[in-house]
Amino acid sequence: MRFWRLLLLATPLLAETTWKEVAPILERRCVQCHQKGEVAPMAFTSYAETRPFAKAIRQAVARQSMPPWHAAPGAHSFRNDRSLTAAETATLAAWVDAGAPRGSAPDSSAPASGPRRWKLGQPDRIVQVPGFVVPASGQLPYSFLIIPLNLKQDTWLRAAEFRIDQRQVVHHINAFVRPPGSSYLAGFPVNEVFTPTPAQRSKRHAHERVFDRRQLVLGYEPGYEPMPWLEDGAKLIPAGSDLVFEMHYNPGGAPAVDRSEFALYFAPAAPRHRVVAIDTLRDLDFVIPPHANGFVSQAAMTLARPARLLSVQPHMHVRGKQMNVRIVYPDGRAETVLAVPKYDFNWQTTYVLAKPLDLPKGTRLESTAGFDNSVNNRFNPDPAASVRWGDQTTEEMHIAFLELVIEANGDPEKLFSSLPASPRPTVPAAAPQD
Repeated sequence: MRFWRLLLLATPLLAETTWKEVAPILERRCVQCHQKGEVAPMAFTSYAETRPFAKAIRQAVARQSMPPWHAAPGAHSFRNDRSLTAAETATLAAWVDAGAPRGSAPDSSAPASGPRRWKLGQPDRIVQVPGFVVPASGQLPYSFLIIPLNLKQDTWLRAAEFRIDQRQVVHHINAFVRPPGSSYLAGFPVNEVFTPTPAQRSKRHAHERVFDRRQLVLGYEPGYEPMPWLEDGAKLIPAGSDLVFEMHYNPGGAPAVDRSEFALYFAPAAPRHRVVAIDTLRDLDFVIPPHANGFVSQAAMTLARPARLLSVQPHMHVRGKQMNVRIVYPDGRAETVLAVPKYDFNWQTTYVLAKPLDLPKGTRLESTAGFDNSVNNRFNPDPAASVRWGDQTTEEMHIAFLELVIEANGDPEKLFSSLPASPRPTVPAAAPQD
């Protein structure tokens, strides 16, 4: 009796794994990028396309380099988790080990979305970069484009989506709302690209409120994935506001003309909750010494009002090594919301919590970033340099972008009782371990 029970348990393992079992995994986890017109260099939308890369797929999933997901397992799950389950990994490995057979399954695995289609559906409005010319080489400063929206009343945005034209040269594009009367790039022309100086970019009115100057709607970086914010939450566009693109291009060895697009999806009615993008959990004052491995930068701020945390996006450049974002509650309890032990500049994921986290008044938000400026960092452009905050990838940044949820009529200016003081960090005695 025991023999037959063991045989029955073992029988499924003897069945050959075929394309029929593999195709649904690729469709769930991979095809979003691995299809014509998307960021991946090869398509996995059919057996014929996928079969030549079978061994490479096995190696990538064994190393956990694909699908790209860099958050360490923790107490919180994420709505956009791309990582494979143990069962999915085992199925892919079994298929490759069996010779990657097709079996009797149809050849095709339907793409998640066809090329050049909007993933969130037909937008209410589309704005476009008007043919930005990117040279073959050189270092480009940030460029800007102001687009008047001509909205006659306050408008709620339930979602937005970038469709990037020339991915190989787009470092990032940030879309900001500029309310009427803002000092942000005041006096510059509209509907044409221009390049202000850093001083012109930072100019502001005396005592100007942060959200009266500009509000971040959405940013594109490698690893970006479009997603609505909340079922009953949206971002506010005040009447008379402009949309401002902050654009950074990295030449890729050949001339290119970028015509990226940005889609706006308006909410049919005012929501119960307002989603607010926060970029002030950052350290502007660090100096990474030459050859330093394990340099740590820290930033913190404290809530003056209750809020809910919706998402976190770590942002550093090529010396960025790791980042942790921690919550310290008023009663002293502390928990890590996000740990990214191996930061990858080429996949700057926004980690969207499966369940927004309630943060009471007095909660302290902390971000700790680790950098590697040594020769051991193969992406390091100059280990002998002292590295400070700057726009270019040869410089560095430490920002933990946050999205917080407040009541629709709440005032985001009153969210914080303290913001980062930008302390100068110190090099720890020992480098953080991977």
